[in-house]
Amino acid sequence: MKIHFIGIGGIGLSGLAKFLHFQGHKISGSDIYETPLTKSLRDIGIEVFTPQKRENIKDVDLVIYSAAIKKTNVELIEAKKRGIKTLSRREALPFILKDKKVYSVAGAHGKSTTSAILASILKDANAIIGAKSKDFKSNVRFNKNSDILVFEADESDASFLNSNPYVGIVTNTEPEHMEFYNHNLELFYDAYKKFLKISKIRVINEDDPFLKNIDLEAIRLNPKDDIKIKRYFLKDDEPYIRFELRDFGEFDVWGFGEHVALDASLAILAAMNELALEEIKENIKNYRGIEKRFDIVQKGESFIVIDDYGHHPTEIEATLQSLKEYAKLKNLKDIVAIWQPHKYSRTIDNLDRFKECFKDSSKLVILPVWSAGEERVEIDFKEHFKRYNPIFADFVKRDDKEIVLIKDKKEIAKIENGLVVGFGAGDITYQLRGFLPKR
Repeated sequence: MKIHFIGIGGIGLSGLAKFLHFQGHKISGSDIYETPLTKSLRDIGIEVFTPQKRENIKDVDLVIYSAAIKKTNVELIEAKKRGIKTLSRREALPFILKDKKVYSVAGAHGKSTTSAILASILKDANAIIGAKSKDFKSNVRFNKNSDILVFEADESDASFLNSNPYVGIVTNTEPEHMEFYNHNLELFYDAYKKFLKISKIRVINEDDPFLKNIDLEAIRLNPKDDIKIKRYFLKDDEPYIRFELRDFGEFDVWGFGEHVALDASLAILAAMNELALEEIKENIKNYRGIEKRFDIVQKGESFIVIDDYGHHPTEIEATLQSLKEYAKLKNLKDIVAIWQPHKYSRTIDNLDRFKECFKDSSKLVILPVWSAGEERVEIDFKEHFKRYNPIFADFVKRDDKEIVLIKDKKEIAKIENGLVVGFGAGDITYQLRGFLPKR
């Protein structure tokens, strides 16, 4: 088929586009502007248009569009005008995943890490995850000879219900994206229950209050009883954690923090459906982390820069706890957090938690809210976060020796020492990699 993706530059939609491309479909797509991700799509032969305009809709059989695309999008309007079949990403999943034995990973936090670790363990399986794995250097791995697919499912629009789960893995069910569920907790938790009900095999984190009490047969992980952290260490100057899982022995996995051991344990328990224990222990060594999760983008003796996708207080707290351990081993005293709030709605809904979650940082820098298409809402960050005496900047520039903070087109400060971590799901990831945003 000839399939056009509107919003192809997003990590989720790009994964589906790549997978269908590898299956032999002719793929094209569009997005608002160029990014390294759109370039990677072109590199494998996918035609990508920027910006979006109605002329991009050519001779295609199907149009798939991301959840961020509004009804007023010119390409979506043009496709409907021409009578071309259009599907949202959620609606397209059954078509894409229908013939696969899907290991579907869901949850508010940790699903990308869990998916990537599981994909490294099931090294011959197909994979579509929401981040770039440093193991196979992509967010997609294709193997036409395997019917297994590791898939990072999405609860934000309940599309995980369309992921055809053979094994359903849930890391946790902390309420997020509540605007989709009309701020109704019953609807939110009911979606998770439906997801687990349609899964033939279930692997869940029993530390989560909802999952602990769910009345379904499942492989249940109790982190307090089942996981014992042995030590944090550096191997080839990379962070690793060693832990024991039940009576299965010790495992070494890339990364720091109890949450990494938890994510790895869920992946291990799921993989036992396919592989023997010794093979799992060997294959987990393939995992080398993922982009934008504790992602070390610059490393020197006294200056380290880390990019982290954390955009919820729970994620930020967990990463800062991990960074304390990392800073100790690297003999660094200061941890500077650069926060780009993601969405006005998320910031307001979790404001009290955000005000507390940076306590393990030495200094806080706050960038403008990445709106993700939402209308601007006035938030008094100066008042709410005054306990941190934060620095407010418009964006940051990075070179080999420093991070420069820019405000009103002027340099206002430089960071040349310590451990610097950027938090957010917006364009901060490109800023920290030296790709300047358009201003």
